[in-house]
Amino acid sequence: MPSPWPGVGRGGASGEGTLAINHPGRGWDPRPTDQLNRQEEPGGNRGQGHMKGIECHPSAWGGEGARATRESAFVHAIASAGVAFAVTRSCAEGSATICGCDTRHKGPPGEGWKWGGCSEDVDFGSMVSREFADARENRPDARSAMNRQNNEAGRTSLNDNMFLKCKCHGLSGSCEVKTCWWSQPDFRVIGDYMKDKYDSASEMVVEKHKESRGWVETLRPKFTFFKLPTERDLVYYESSPNFCEPNLETGSFGTRDRACNLTSHGIDGCDLLCCGRGHNTRTEKRKEKCHCIFHWCCYVSCQECVRVYDVHTCK
Repeated sequence: MPSPWPGVGRGGASGEGTLAINHPGRGWDPRPTDQLNRQEEPGGNRGQGHMKGIECHPSAWGGEGARATRESAFVHAIASAGVAFAVTRSCAEGSATICGCDTRHKGPPGEGWKWGGCSEDVDFGSMVSREFADARENRPDARSAMNRQNNEAGRTSLNDNMFLKCKCHGLSGSCEVKTCWWSQPDFRVIGDYMKDKYDSASEMVVEKHKESRGWVETLRPKFTFFKLPTERDLVYYESSPNFCEPNLETGSFGTRDRACNLTSHGIDGCDLLCCGRGHNTRTEKRKEKCHCIFHWCCYVSCQECVRVYDVHTCK
């Protein structure tokens, strides 16, 4: 029987998976220890954050007793977005009986196309996520206010990244007629979007004031000369742990042996990621497909080439 709240568990998994792929070159790495300690195969994909590195304790990320850091802000946002994303997708796929396609946000069709297919109902997915993720955030304290803001920022990211997806119809794909519908992007797009929000998160300060229900904590921006955070922005009010060196309290293994980018001036660059300790360089041979040829009809044949790469790791 279809679940009345379809995709909620799958949505949490989407957000968790995005943590592992969406922060290459960071000083922290949320993957489980068994993955971190596993040696990579030569030629493995290092471009998506799959690097031997460090693990962060749940307290640095969003578990019980977590600090109110920008990392925790990101976790709440991406998990909330993941639930909304999965519920929305499940509704469009017909996996639930209480929801379906969106028929409210279509508007007039454009030139050369008409509405068709199943537009994904992101409003319904966001409603379920709001009930699921915000259920415990009803306390009059600063942490609940922070979590509600970041949860909403995650859900808003779906609306901001919806796009018109079209399919061509006609003889031999002539595209005489196109039918289009609203679609969510790949969840990796949401992860990239939230990573940018993580980088530009607003630091807040906690204020206390008394209301009829008692003392209430609210948040205000720490720096008034920056733009005020909107519903799309992440907020935090505690500093992140130092991820450069091993720290038993936060569960960080430090950045030693992390792969770094020698030519980058960003956080993934060897200067910043290695925290001034310098880096080691080794050469690595990788087997790759090359000189690929398309044969009519229809297959592709490739040769196998060995390429040599320089790999830089933090001291």
